[in-house]
Amino acid sequence: MAADVARLSAQGVVPGLTVVLVGDDPASATYVGAKEKASKAAGMQGGTIRLPATTTQDELLALVERLNADPTVHGILVQMPLPRHIDPDTVIRHIRPEKDVDGFHPENVGKLLIGHTDGFVSCTPAGVIELLLRSGVDTRGAEAVVVGRSNIVGKPMAALLVQGRAGGDATVTVCHSRTRDLAFHTRRADILIAAIGRAEMITGDMIKPGAVVIDVGMNTKPDASKAKGTRLCGDVHFDSAVTVASKITPVPGGVGPMTIAMLLRNTVRAAELAMARTAALAGSR
Repeated sequence: MAADVARLSAQGVVPGLTVVLVGDDPASATYVGAKEKASKAAGMQGGTIRLPATTTQDELLALVERLNADPTVHGILVQMPLPRHIDPDTVIRHIRPEKDVDGFHPENVGKLLIGHTDGFVSCTPAGVIELLLRSGVDTRGAEAVVVGRSNIVGKPMAALLVQGRAGGDATVTVCHSRTRDLAFHTRRADILIAAIGRAEMITGDMIKPGAVVIDVGMNTKPDASKAKGTRLCGDVHFDSAVTVASKITPVPGGVGPMTIAMLLRNTVRAAELAMARTAALAGSR
C-alpha cells in the first residue's frame, strides 16, 4: 500500500483517510489507533476526529457532510459502535458511496451482491479472501461454512465466497444463533469462518480434519496470569483446533491486520477513482 500511495503522491494526489470516533469505548479506541498508525506508515494523509459521547446525531451528520465535500478526504470511516442515541444506519447512508471505504453503504453492499467490482467491499471479509488466496487455499467447489450473519462480516463473507472469480465459487452455508446442530454443519466445512462473537465457541471436535479455519472473533476472557486479568481470544478454541485444522489464523494477529490493510487498499482505490472523475470532468469542459 505504501508503494501505491507513493505512486499517487507523485501524481499530486495523496490518499486521505479520516476516521471519526464518537465516545470513549476502549476497544474502538484501540482499533482506531491501529488504523491511524497504519495509514501514516503508508504515507497517507488525514487522521482521527475524536468527538465526545454527548455528540448529537445531527452534529455527527453535519461533520460527515463536511468530509463528503472535502476533496482531500478520499475515505471516511465512522467507527462502530456508536452511542445508543445515534442511529448507525442513518450515519452510514450519509457517507457518499465513493468515500465509504468501510463498504457498509447500501450501494456498495448491493454492488457486492450482484457481482460488480467497482464498489467497496467490507474490509474484514475482503481480508479473509486475501488470506485464502495468498495461502494457496482453493475455494472452487469447496464447502465453506460461515458462522455468523452480521452485515459487517457474515453476509458479505458469504457473498464473496459465492462470486464467480478468484476466492469464490464455493458452496456456502451460513450458520447463526438459530441454526440447529451447529456442529453438524461445521464438521462438513472445508473452509470454516467463525464470526459469531462468542469466545472459543468452536472447538476442535467441531472441525473437519484438514479444514482451513479463519477466526474473525475478538473477545476477552478472564486470565489471572495476565497483568490486566484478561486475555484476547477468538471464536475458535485455538489449542484444540490447531491439532485438527490444516491451516488456522491466530487471535490476535490473524484477520485483524488484514482488515486494516484492506481499509488502506479501499482508500487508495477511492483516491484513484477521484482522480479519474476529476480527469473526466476536465476533459468534458
